[in-house]
Amino acid sequence: MNPKTNTRDSNAPILEVSKLGVEFWVGGEWIPAAKNLDYVVRPGEVLAIVGESGSGKSVSSMSLLGLLPANGRATGSARLNGEELIGATMAKLRQVRGKDIAVIFQEPMTALNPVYRIGFQIMEALRIHFPLTPAEAKVRALELLELVEMPDPQKAFDSYPHQLSGGQRQRAMIAQSISCDPDMLIADEPTTALDVTIQAEILDLLRHLHTRLNSAIVIITHDMGVVADLADNVIVMRYGEIVERGTVDEIFNHAQHPYTKELLAAVPHLGTGEAVAVAEATRTEQPALVLDDVSVVYPKRGRVPAFTAVEGASFSIYPGEIVGLVGESGSGKTTIARAAVGLVPVSAGTLTVVGQNIAGASTKELRAVRRSLGIVFQDPGSSLNPRFPVGESIGEPLLLSGLFDKKQINTRVEELLEQVELPLSFRNRYPHELSGGQRQRIGIARALALSPKLLVADEPTSALDVSVQARVLELLQEIQSRLQFACLFVSHDLAVVDLLADRIVVMNHGKIVEQGNKEDILRNPQEAYTQRLIAAVPLPDPAAQKLRREQRAAS
Repeated sequence: MNPKTNTRDSNAPILEVSKLGVEFWVGGEWIPAAKNLDYVVRPGEVLAIVGESGSGKSVSSMSLLGLLPANGRATGSARLNGEELIGATMAKLRQVRGKDIAVIFQEPMTALNPVYRIGFQIMEALRIHFPLTPAEAKVRALELLELVEMPDPQKAFDSYPHQLSGGQRQRAMIAQSISCDPDMLIADEPTTALDVTIQAEILDLLRHLHTRLNSAIVIITHDMGVVADLADNVIVMRYGEIVERGTVDEIFNHAQHPYTKELLAAVPHLGTGEAVAVAEATRTEQPALVLDDVSVVYPKRGRVPAFTAVEGASFSIYPGEIVGLVGESGSGKTTIARAAVGLVPVSAGTLTVVGQNIAGASTKELRAVRRSLGIVFQDPGSSLNPRFPVGESIGEPLLLSGLFDKKQINTRVEELLEQVELPLSFRNRYPHELSGGQRQRIGIARALALSPKLLVADEPTSALDVSVQARVLELLQEIQSRLQFACLFVSHDLAVVDLLADRIVVMNHGKIVEQGNKEDILRNPQEAYTQRLIAAVPLPDPAAQKLRREQRAAS
């Protein structure tokens, strides 16, 4: 069932951008975020825009659809199928949004409406642009949820965004974005929250979509493996300007600009992590986190039935140790992370955090334990208070602890901003004024505020570009080496886990299928599921990734 008939001229460019500029009114002056951008996207082409967080790659693309905040403005020209978008009326923009040009946003939790079910939101996009009955729109919505490999399409259709895992929310957003088969798809970090196996399928889906309709994709990403897998041409941005452009082969194999070479050098490669043995002396200490046969069951809510998210999980983390928790979206990784900080109640088993069993603990007991905990959430946009300047968000744990005066809080906030390499002036900015990567660094600073004994990091580098990601990972290692806190590191990026973790726990469908030291799990996996996870990791090399993709398709 395809609601759209494509009548576009197959030879004409879909998008023509000329002298595009984006500025923001901050502190009484216009601050440029993007300057003099020129590029053309043709039918069937995938253009990747890469660069560090804050380079202007996202805001320049959002300006095409009039999606800048109130203090932003765009200049220059951007023509979609020959029609000007910059300066277009709101009525015209509403007409083309979704139908002719669609966006997969970076943070699905903040882009999806929290008070409407997933199915309603997909149906709404369809019925705005096409004369479909509710029954026809529902059939199409379920088709789309199946298309993006949603584990249970009907359950997802009936769920609210907060009832889905991060990866499932991302898939729901992709289903909504492709619902009208747009001529142009802007994918802003479309695989940020996806595990590697689903990421491979989503990239195949995007490839097939634009091939079938001869449509175009602009993909904004920091994942060079995704660029190698999907892109035809690449634009490299820095400080709001294009510093290099070329085919994917030219950029990866013959990069000219020093910044492009730095970006490529910062990409983590699976298999390059050093073997790190935890000192036996640490084993005599009390573990910071112990799960003993832990199960978590989410109760029935409305039309969503009760289900077991985690079943019989057992593992420990000692001071000075980093344990990577990996698995597909919906495998129970984030549920364990949330249970460890008392945000999700344990249904069975024993969960001991810094010496305290928190299974069935009272609110008062949990409050005492949480002073020894730090957590970095997956969606920085939804975990930071939008009404607080980020300096207040970082200082809030210090304030609530009651152990610091105003001057000490101020000094500590400045220290934390320096640790995550953000200017001190950022303390007065609000979350919406920062890029996704900058917001994630604020989240990390907040988690480290009370010098925790256990840090739970849920996809902490998913929104960071590769060069900043490399620095943040180094930073985490430096701080952890100094403070010797234990760390539960939840991630779908096995290359990052390889760089950081001492031991790895692999989960699938709520159960632990394999655990052990990093060398055994990544270099000699015993379980077929672990082997499949490792084989799905995209390679930051166009030729090697193409070969792997062909082998996957043939199998």
